[in-house]
Amino acid sequence: MQDFTKIATLPLGVAIVSYNTCDLLRTCLASLRLSSVAHVVAVVDNGSRDDSVAMIRREFPEVLVIVPEANLGFAKGTNVAMQALRDAHPAMEFMMMLNPDTTMHDGALEYMVAFLQAHPRVGVVSPRLLNSDGSLQRAAFRFPTPSMTFLELFPPGDITPGRLYDSWWNGRYAQEVGGSAPFAIDHPLGACMVTRVAVIAAVGMLDDSYFMYAEEIDWCQRVHAAGWAIWQVPAAQVTHVGGASSRQFKAAMVRALWRSRRQYWQRWCHPRDQWWHLCWLRLGMRRLRWVTWCQFMRRELTHDDYHAQIAIYREVGV
Repeated sequence: MQDFTKIATLPLGVAIVSYNTCDLLRTCLASLRLSSVAHVVAVVDNGSRDDSVAMIRREFPEVLVIVPEANLGFAKGTNVAMQALRDAHPAMEFMMMLNPDTTMHDGALEYMVAFLQAHPRVGVVSPRLLNSDGSLQRAAFRFPTPSMTFLELFPPGDITPGRLYDSWWNGRYAQEVGGSAPFAIDHPLGACMVTRVAVIAAVGMLDDSYFMYAEEIDWCQRVHAAGWAIWQVPAAQVTHVGGASSRQFKAAMVRALWRSRRQYWQRWCHPRDQWWHLCWLRLGMRRLRWVTWCQFMRRELTHDDYHAQIAIYREVGV
């Protein structure tokens, strides 16, 4: 591993939003403690009913815990955490947005901060994400296109040819599979991003009109528009469980996902592309209603589950 001694005293803030992820959050915070980068952590707890808040106060007294009166969502919760960190540490140079279901590998934070130091025009870096079993988790993407919406709703290997999954048409980067050199991307998965405080000052924080999903894509569009580059640094590795909070409210999260997607399309996509995005969304929801009906007929779904899923797909596909 390279020498990281010169970055050991740089102040970095870590903003985490948590909801009922006590055990995963404990592992996340413990992994951060092992980093040689001087950092401070703020956790916004969005109304957890588990032991999350008490666990942090008991086992990680150095962490700032913020408990709002209501569930703020991911974007607003992250903004609250980042603002609290900036208020407490005005000289802070870097900020990391981090999910609670992540574990930092040895040197991950050091590699990302060192890369930002060495490349002044890079505004955001992300790590290589790994699944819990050590396999690659795709985390580098191009900005959304109609072909990506089509392939999400008509999945490669199921409805469309499997070779399309890792293709440009699906927004993937070939460099992410097997490569070890850093590479420029449109945007990362929002589970872990390190940025400069100067970037936040220039483009603003996350748009909290997105309750959950697509907020990091919208923010990265603004970062690029302001002239900053975004890179993935594969030497930095982070395990990401994925969906630890969102899977707790499946129907609500499906609704939130496509509401955010529509908001993003309206803001950033050409009207022609907006039309195609909505076309594939409506057809995709019809397909999912057919799949759900088939599952119900095979008695794989209860009556209540069937009607709940159909209702969501009808609502989203309007």
